[in-house]
Amino acid sequence: MNYLAHAYLSFGVPDIAVGNLISDFVKGKKQLDYPETIRHGIILHRAIDTFTDAHPITGEAKRFFRADYDLYSGALVDIVYDHFLAVDPGEFPDAGSLRIFSRRTYDQVGSREALFPPHFARLFPYMRSQDWLYNYRLREGIYNSLHGLARRAAYMPDPGRAFQIFEIQYEGLKDCYYRFFPDLKNFASAELQRLQNMPE
Repeated sequence: MNYLAHAYLSFGVPDIAVGNLISDFVKGKKQLDYPETIRHGIILHRAIDTFTDAHPITGEAKRFFRADYDLYSGALVDIVYDHFLAVDPGEFPDAGSLRIFSRRTYDQVGSREALFPPHFARLFPYMRSQDWLYNYRLREGIYNSLHGLARRAAYMPDPGRAFQIFEIQYEGLKDCYYRFFPDLKNFASAELQRLQNMPE
């Protein structure tokens, strides 16, 4: 999953959202430098990624991209899943509810800015000013996300083809999301509860 899903699957807990969003920039034992609640968010992020990658429906979704993108197909599906979450009326009834969620997330996460790892500290102002979380709702936002991924992944083929696949296979990818996301949401909720109930 990408930034929107990780923020959403923090279930409104600010420190969990911080950990969930910075996790990719916190390597190894560096997580021990953070307060326990943020550390739980880091752990939750990694559990979400492992669950998503191993799920058979994600395997189905990856097949739409695999011939053209091989090992990058998982990262492409992560972006696509965030789009379908953003337009899922069961999670965000309308554009306004997503906008409110996005702004609240930026405020919650931004209040912990002193704890950001350096790379995320550089990235977060762009995320906020360009409203990345909301823009997963828009086709243009997905186009930009795919091109952003290509800039970070030196050997990824031209992302224009990935956007074409996204549009051509839109209904099939949407079906994968709707069959997958309830499983992920239940898993993430149970995993967060487990982390919160662990003895210190």
